[in-house]
Amino acid sequence: MADRHAHVTWEGDLSSGSGTIDEVGSAAFGPLAVTWAARSEEDSGGKTSPEELLAAAHASCFSMALSSGLAKAGTPPERLETSATVTFVPGTGITRIALEVEGTIPGLDEQGFVAAAEDAKTNCPVSQALAGVGEITLQARLAGA
Repeated sequence: MADRHAHVTWEGDLSSGSGTIDEVGSAAFGPLAVTWAARSEEDSGGKTSPEELLAAAHASCFSMALSSGLAKAGTPPERLETSATVTFVPGTGITRIALEVEGTIPGLDEQGFVAAAEDAKTNCPVSQALAGVGEITLQARLAGA
């Protein structure tokens, strides 16, 4: 078991206030500025949002799950490049997550890669935690395909 920690400070109301992700337990990043505008407008103004952090968490968790599944099947990846886009609609919430992955996996065909990617999408812990999101899509392709 592993617990992870983050500490945030928020000052002011939602629309004109601002916050800081002061620290994370690993000290890997922080402080990071957060605002409602960074969350709800196209231009983030150099600040982050919960959705951006979820996108990073989902892309990395998915990549780990896919790497593990491929290795267990005897076709470990040389490289996986994953991106995640989290769509937030003010007043509604997170409505969509789009995962995209390109892989270099010797000895695996496109169909096998897509199947492994679909399995990782379903079974990675972050996907499971975000199962309430209305739509989670996946585009998977082999490099050079």
